Amino acid sequence: MTISNPGHASKRKGASPAVLVLEDGRSFRGRAYGAVGETFGEAVFSTGMTGYQETLTDPSYHRQVVVMTAPHVGNTGVNDEDPESKRIWVSGYVVRDPARVPSNWRSRRSLDEELASQGVVGISGIDTRALTRHLRERGAMRVGIFSGNALEDEGVLLAKVRQTPEMAGADLAAEVATKETYVVPAVGTRRFTVAAIDLGIKGMTPHRMAERGIEVHVLPATATLEEVYAVEPDGVFFSNGPGDPSTADHPVALMKGVLERRTPLFGICFGNQILGRSLGFGTYKLKYGHRGINQPVQDRTTGKVEVTAHNHGFAVDAPLDKVSDTAFGRAEVSHVCLNDQVVEGLQLLDQPAFSVQYHPEAAAGPHDAAYLFDRFVTLMEGQRA
Repeated sequence: MTISNPGHASKRKGASPAVLVLEDGRSFRGRAYGAVGETFGEAVFSTGMTGYQETLTDPSYHRQVVVMTAPHVGNTGVNDEDPESKRIWVSGYVVRDPARVPSNWRSRRSLDEELASQGVVGISGIDTRALTRHLRERGAMRVGIFSGNALEDEGVLLAKVRQTPEMAGADLAAEVATKETYVVPAVGTRRFTVAAIDLGIKGMTPHRMAERGIEVHVLPATATLEEVYAVEPDGVFFSNGPGDPSTADHPVALMKGVLERRTPLFGICFGNQILGRSLGFGTYKLKYGHRGINQPVQDRTTGKVEVTAHNHGFAVDAPLDKVSDTAFGRAEVSHVCLNDQVVEGLQLLDQPAFSVQYHPEAAAGPHDAAYLFDRFVTLMEGQRA
């Protein structure tokens, strides 16, 4: 087992020793950050230099250990306005150089304190650049973080990591979704009603719709077609969420019912993968995924290039350069990632339905893709006319 322990490792007062152990045997030693104990998940890296609070509270990161590539994290502390949900969802958190003192007029507490209060085990003072390069070469993999009484012989720790479940085949949406329907009222005059299927929805998503005069009814991932149409929606939305889309049979069946009724439909992230499956395309796991707020995507319908926010480890397997015939009419790839040509959006040509793999609602930015909510409004206007 290879051990990495850079000389600049954190010496934060009172922080206990910690070790991060990857399933391929490589390990990194540092100091505890946040809660002390042990945690497991899939090791992934995020390239954003800001927005860590939104990342931590994004339900799509359920059962993942997030490695921040930005070296200095925690500068602005934690506030009560920016969370995307009611809790932190990441399984663990990895930073190189945590801020000693947060400084921001909205800060209420330090990031270290917030992680500890919510029981999130983290590690600091490791060479996150080396770890990121390792994951880029070897791919996302299972990982464990151990500190305090959880520290044991590294062979024992490695065995624990290898006993944990993989992300492939994980059915997680229902674990993070709301259990009860709730309503986000429109800002100003209500123009439309949308039924939003919560597969791990971020708080900013219904807010972005509400800003456009949409009353959003957020339904559980287990909602039936009858429950969706009981709210008399002008449109139906399928949210982002965690896990392997190949396991999401109920959301796929639900979306097919919506497509059969030709109701305007919009999907984000997991919702894009659900649309892909509904149209008969497959999905697959990316080697290390796309995560961060600086990913270039081209909207092929306009030719415009956007800088966008991503968080996905799976993608849709659809042909880039031809129109496909599906059970619901012709479909095509509408957006593509310029880094690796991964499908980043789909649209139907014969009925009002489209989706994107990335996050136009990204609160920390960028906001290049906010027009997609306007595109959804246009579909609902056209259907009503």
